[in-house]
Amino acid sequence: MSDPLAGITDRPIDEAAVRAAVEAAECGAVVVFHGVVRDHDAGERVRSLDYSSHPDAPRILAAILAEEQHGSGVRLAAVHRVGALGIGDAALVAAAASPHRRESFEAIERLVERIKREVPIWKRQHYADGVSDWVGL
Repeated sequence: MSDPLAGITDRPIDEAAVRAAVEAAECGAVVVFHGVVRDHDAGERVRSLDYSSHPDAPRILAAILAEEQHGSGVRLAAVHRVGALGIGDAALVAAAASPHRRESFEAIERLVERIKREVPIWKRQHYADGVSDWVGL
């Protein structure tokens, strides 16, 4: 199995490239997750947000993907966006492929949770009332 696609980008994420990175003839299931900017959080109206990342974020993301993929029979890829994002923009696109659907669904759930918990990426939300704050610090 090749090294998984892992990236941090300041451009819109190419969902087709993330999906293509995991597709293989032996895989009968492909699950693609889009983490999308929503218009609310904790009862507040959100108008936009900014993501920032630590310089080590790409290395950490790649390590997580390699760990999760190693020996599992599941192929994984993930790209996280940084910079200014608007409502509806994809902040994270992750994909998992495996011979059967259960493994892909379980792998994508684990992967997204680990990315949220371990990759040093921070979110600053801008609310409709003009106030901004950092979330999850």
